[in-house]
Amino acid sequence: MQCAGSTVRAVNECPLPTPTPIDRFLHALPDSVQGVTPPTRVTFPFYYAPHPLAVAAAEDLQQHLSGPRDWEFDFGLRASAPEGQGKMFGVLVVELPGGELHYLAAYSGKLAESNHLPGFVPPVFDLLDADGFYKRGEAEISAVTLELEALEASPAYREAVADLARTETEAGAAVEAERRAIREAKIIRKKEREGFTGDSPAALEVLEARLSADSIRRSYGLKDLKRAFNYQTDIKKKILEEYTSRLADLSARRSQMSNDLQQRIFAQYNFLNARREEEDLGSIFRKTIFQLPPAGAGECAAPKLLQFAYLHDLRPVALAEFWWGTSPTSEIRQHLQYYPACRGKCEPILGHMLQGLEVDPNPLLVNPAAGKVLTTVYEDEYLMVVDKPAEFLSVPGKHIEDSVWLRIRHRYPDATGPLLVHRLDMSTSGLLLIAKIKETHKVLQRQFFRRTVKKRYAALVSGRLEGEAGTIDLPLRGDLEDRPRQIVCRESGKPSRTHWKVIERRDDATLVHLEPVTGRTHQLRVHCAHPRGLNSPILGDDLYGSRADRLYLHAASLSFQHPFTQEQIHLETAEPF
Repeated sequence: MQCAGSTVRAVNECPLPTPTPIDRFLHALPDSVQGVTPPTRVTFPFYYAPHPLAVAAAEDLQQHLSGPRDWEFDFGLRASAPEGQGKMFGVLVVELPGGELHYLAAYSGKLAESNHLPGFVPPVFDLLDADGFYKRGEAEISAVTLELEALEASPAYREAVADLARTETEAGAAVEAERRAIREAKIIRKKEREGFTGDSPAALEVLEARLSADSIRRSYGLKDLKRAFNYQTDIKKKILEEYTSRLADLSARRSQMSNDLQQRIFAQYNFLNARREEEDLGSIFRKTIFQLPPAGAGECAAPKLLQFAYLHDLRPVALAEFWWGTSPTSEIRQHLQYYPACRGKCEPILGHMLQGLEVDPNPLLVNPAAGKVLTTVYEDEYLMVVDKPAEFLSVPGKHIEDSVWLRIRHRYPDATGPLLVHRLDMSTSGLLLIAKIKETHKVLQRQFFRRTVKKRYAALVSGRLEGEAGTIDLPLRGDLEDRPRQIVCRESGKPSRTHWKVIERRDDATLVHLEPVTGRTHQLRVHCAHPRGLNSPILGDDLYGSRADRLYLHAASLSFQHPFTQEQIHLETAEPF
């Protein structure tokens, strides 16, 4: 990571004749890219191949991260290091007012417990500022929390809770005992009436009077007992209410303080765009379905870089973000791999910040299936199986309608039912089962539900795998902050199982067969890429590995029972790689 006009690596040792606040954040691009033509448009941050200038900047920063630093952090790259110590870094190539190109560097969140490491741009708002309102507010909230916890743990409060519970338990037991005595007395009175042998009306009248008086006495006795215990309980409740009321007040006060502090924080995250228009975090997210910013919004590398550029009249040229270190246990991040900006936290913010810039077009708006043909592998009057090319939607997307479903609907406009019995990812090629009539769809869906349909995929994964076969069990759920990515989650993930088998080892890749037992979104891609799976991303996987000319995943085999002939259908297609 070089300083402007210098080949010295350590940023804090760069000779700056006239130091200014901005100079220590500007880094010279390597000589190897001198003369490379800058792009005419800024990187579209959510789907991109890094420009050579951004790659050179990233590699320069990576050399700095690999060498001696004046700050310490364990990225987990040592064999004995714990998991999950990696960090996302970003570089932004910028043009100075005089036309020179340099680059800025940033990291997401905090690093080494700091927001201000040498050579990295500062945060949009510094939550770690010891003298800032956030730390003071946090301390005030902590003081209320301590007061609340102290009250909850106080002997007087606990005794009041226990005393009320004891009284209520004793009352319940005494009332139930009295009710039981009343029931037993009633039985005795009934037996006395039935056993009366006298023939004198006066004697019978005396008996009834005595029994009635006993019933009334016991009834009033129960009422008196209830009143007595209610009186005692009310006294205990009033004593306890003195504490619970105080606890409720403290809890409400803490909640209000937290909300007020959060709103104040949102207001401090003010983001510029190229038109010099400013908007705060709360306002940006009120326009989204989230309404409130998710945790960590505004702390990612891309917003930090753009904000610094705008503040210092630097024109953004090319952006790239990469992962450095080991992967977290839930997400899949590959060391040195470039990644797009996250959707949940960054898309609303960058949507504002990129306004006024010429940005690369969104490639996700271009129909990838244009000119591609669906090959029919099997067809009869009830169903059909097609061989779907890679980069071809199974069903219409948010922006693109062209899909297998739409083309089959146009081919058979009178077909009933939902048509597609299952789906393949857009990037996955291979066999796709289609029902022409509603009844066929129901029967085939039932087979999928009962897992009697057998599917086998071929995948080319990076590196040479050890072992010959096995089973991967990793529960999956959607990444709420970065859809459509999936993460491994032991708490709320759905069970996901895949059988794998090595077919062929090549110089730098391994061909495997994958048989999914379950059918979760991105299951095979995550199971291949995750460190606790094969730890070898599928080649061309732009979400969990590295981009290539295609995703090397193909649905090669499909077996099912024909819904009407009961024949066992087995179909295969050649692996295109």
